[in-house]
Amino acid sequence: MSQMPQQAALPKCPSCTEPVEPGDLYCGACGYDLSVVPAAPQDQDQQDHPTLTMTGSGAPGDGTGGPGDGAGQAGGPGVRFDRPAEPDEYPLQAPDPRLAAGGAAPADPAQVCVACRAGRVDGDGYCENCGHAQPRERDHVERESGPVAAVSDRGLRHHRNEDAFAVGHTTLPDGTPAAVAIVCDGVSSATRPDDASLAASQVAGDLLLAALPRGTHPQQAMHEAIVAAAQAVNALAEEPATAREHAPHQNAPACTIVGAVVTSGLLVVGWVGDSRAYWVPTDRGAPPARLTEDDSWAAQMVAAGLMSEAEAYADERAHAITGWLGADAYELEPHTASFKPDRPGAVVVCTDGLWNYAETAEEMSEVVPADAAARPLHGARVLVGHALDGGGHDNVTVAVLPFPAPPQGAGSA
Repeated sequence: MSQMPQQAALPKCPSCTEPVEPGDLYCGACGYDLSVVPAAPQDQDQQDHPTLTMTGSGAPGDGTGGPGDGAGQAGGPGVRFDRPAEPDEYPLQAPDPRLAAGGAAPADPAQVCVACRAGRVDGDGYCENCGHAQPRERDHVERESGPVAAVSDRGLRHHRNEDAFAVGHTTLPDGTPAAVAIVCDGVSSATRPDDASLAASQVAGDLLLAALPRGTHPQQAMHEAIVAAAQAVNALAEEPATAREHAPHQNAPACTIVGAVVTSGLLVVGWVGDSRAYWVPTDRGAPPARLTEDDSWAAQMVAAGLMSEAEAYADERAHAITGWLGADAYELEPHTASFKPDRPGAVVVCTDGLWNYAETAEEMSEVVPADAAARPLHGARVLVGHALDGGGHDNVTVAVLPFPAPPQGAGSA
């Protein structure tokens, strides 16, 4: 049965401090009611630890919950709940101090304008401070591969670069080195001319670099590369019917192409359109030569004897092309030619963005650096600079391929 707690005896009267006897209910000196006074603890440990633990085996005063024990340990001070111990630290990600200060989440670093170096560039590629259009990835491209190099630039008037090129080097089955360059010029009046030039140059370059090591003759390989490039451009016109519905007046993507392959003693060129290839000998006393004939209105007028070359190219219709790569082109007629120069020199493969400022072979020879065969990348940079200095009215792309000294007995160009 339940029992009332027993009252412990008091050694002194709390009121007058006179000694009292065990069992006394009142102080004999002052009459203080001793029954309402709680019993004094036996020692300091009991006074410091009045609370029992609800879990664990430690008892009050047994040393398991003395001062200094952590909260929540068995026998610790205070009421303890039956729960697992909590770690000192939680595996939480540290808060961003900018968020704690009320700032927004960090975003990608803003692009700074290349012109004013102060304004932020918006999503359309223009500076919000000065309005300057920022360079795109293809605005200026330089590349060299073994002995061949090329440079392409947007120019000073166009809003994008619609030219593209591919350069590379490989070896023939007998170990003879071979250098390859392809240059394409997107037809601005067509849809997606930049995509057309890029697709054509990549496909033609890859095919040449794959065919030459297998033993395909360079001239045959050039023909096949141009046909493959045309097919790649044609494929760009295969748009969904819904795309045609929204833009019924768009025409097919289109571009021109010119390429060159240089091997020991042999130079092969191929083209469709009005991009050109020039031969510039290292010995400037020897005559240079233009290696291609334009597929253009001006060239047709000259070939028919209706105009002189100067008159034809001065006409506003001069650059209207009669041959190109694209789904809406006339019958594809790739042109190829092979030459065997009898001396070392450089082959310049370019778009009309350059030859507009150095049209004849003699004019081109004058602007090609004397060391172009030894420093093709430098030579390409100089030629692009010549076009920009002349006004940069068009995109300009130039590839330079050194032609080594031919073996004895080689014919002339």
